[in-house]
Amino acid sequence: QVQLVESGGGLVQPGGSLRLSCAASGDIFSIVAMAWYRQAPGKQRELVAGFPTGGSRNYADSVKGRFTISRDNPKKTVYLQMNSLKPEDTAVYYCNADIFRTMTMTRDNYWGQGTQVTVSS
Repeated sequence: QVQLVESGGGLVQPGGSLRLSCAASGDIFSIVAMAWYRQAPGKQRELVAGFPTGGSRNYADSVKGRFTISRDNPKKTVYLQMNSLKPEDTAVYYCNADIFRTMTMTRDNYWGQGTQVTVSS
């Protein structure tokens, strides 16, 4: 099995910063890609930022210039640095990963449990 464990959410004032972390563990042969999604109340889940292995980072237009996705490959961890936060960034943030499993050698997609980010004064 594979687990994605997120941390770093919380309450922050507008203009503030937060850093989310997501660590992958378990039956992992290789990680194809890691990404962050978010879902606000009453809205669909949307891609915030993606970082494929050996590929280019990509961002939603709404977060370009404010958010940065990064990876620590030996630690199998992805980060999301969020600066200049706005109330509309309030959502549950989910880590997502495409992983080749050692046991089955299949490529499967996994989600973390989600972490709440609230931007409010």
